[in-house]
Amino acid sequence: MAFILLTLFIDILGIGIVIPVLPELVKELVGEDPIGVVDAAAELGPASQSAQESQSFSRAARYVGVIGATYALMQFLFAPILGALSDRFGRRPILLISMFGLGVDFLIQGFAPNIWWLFAGRTLAGIMGASFTTGNAYIADISSDENRARNFGLVGVMFGLGFTVGPAVGGLLGDYSLRLPFFVAAGLALINWMYGFFVLPESLASEHRSDFKLSNANPLQSIGRLSAYPIVAALSVVFVLRSLAQRGLENVWVLYTGFKFDWDASANGWALGLVGVMAIIVQGGLVRPVIRRLGERRTVVMGTIIATIAFAGYGLAPSGWMIPIIIVFGSLGGLAGPAIQSLVTGSVSETEQGKVQGALTSLISLTNVVAPLLFNTLLFSFFVSDKAPFKLPGAPLLAGSLMLSIAIVISIRVFRRFPQKSKSDDPIDEAESVATKASSAELATDS
Repeated sequence: MAFILLTLFIDILGIGIVIPVLPELVKELVGEDPIGVVDAAAELGPASQSAQESQSFSRAARYVGVIGATYALMQFLFAPILGALSDRFGRRPILLISMFGLGVDFLIQGFAPNIWWLFAGRTLAGIMGASFTTGNAYIADISSDENRARNFGLVGVMFGLGFTVGPAVGGLLGDYSLRLPFFVAAGLALINWMYGFFVLPESLASEHRSDFKLSNANPLQSIGRLSAYPIVAALSVVFVLRSLAQRGLENVWVLYTGFKFDWDASANGWALGLVGVMAIIVQGGLVRPVIRRLGERRTVVMGTIIATIAFAGYGLAPSGWMIPIIIVFGSLGGLAGPAIQSLVTGSVSETEQGKVQGALTSLISLTNVVAPLLFNTLLFSFFVSDKAPFKLPGAPLLAGSLMLSIAIVISIRVFRRFPQKSKSDDPIDEAESVATKASSAELATDS
């Protein structure tokens, strides 16, 4: 277990390191000035420089959105394929190929001479990054009924630590060079590959392996199973709206703070590190007592209301010093995710848990594809360009707040349509047990 946890942590750390600098590198690659437009703008004065800067951010946002969507699409398509291949050939070879591929991929991105090389690198990163499915399967292989929940909880901790330390380190490295974080990430991935090659054993015995079937690699097949559980199908809409808003925030964050507050990679790294710290505190320390006190349904509504206010605050904040305060407050909105997971878990039979969770994971993967295109390529790109009727860089975040408002209305209607069966919103002991598992799952999912 220690081997695979360290493997996952290094992978996550490597991915987290490049988060603060990727949009800046895109802006650099697409902001080349072969005909002297920037120099001409500088001669015309500050107003022209501001317009040129707006166009630079707008153009970069379009590319960042397409690159982010392609990365997520590759993960969506290849996660079940790599999972099925690991069922056929074992976990170890798939993990080793993915680790080595990530190392090579980060080198491609670090040396990328133009945007198309970076695009190719991020496409490969999406394919190789789909190995997390194999990592989860590895943990399932080596876990017993007694320690399975604890082991997957440790995975959530690794995600939280990786996405706390990674962006902070990436921000500091990005101050020296926008490409340095990619080379460090490549080194971590290749060290991870060597570690796995010499240390990581195979977890799947040959007698437990199955033939590879393309039907088992269909990522859309499981979503239709949600219709068998009406309350789960209804809550999945809330789940999708929350996920879409969250993924959109993550994708547009660096461009937004850079445009509005002139934050550099270091400032974004520290801010994203604070997000990770607060996620660990909320998911690890507050979920159980809050759900035990309020119940799952009230926690869903309360958490989503807090998230709605936080998104509006991000979009309307006039000064950068307000953002850390909003991060601390908005982290409480993360309570809603585990509460929804707990409601879903309590509404599904034990034999269907894996299929339903797989369907929700597929839905999240789809929001990962849509969010960059909607928040970056369409909204942010338009509202910072000269085509917009007025400059509103916070438009994507306000759109996220609107999505969350709709999620509040839907969740209230769902709870009225499917009233609780007992006087208590949820039994204390059951809520505590389920919330613990859901908290770990939510942290890993959000990461």
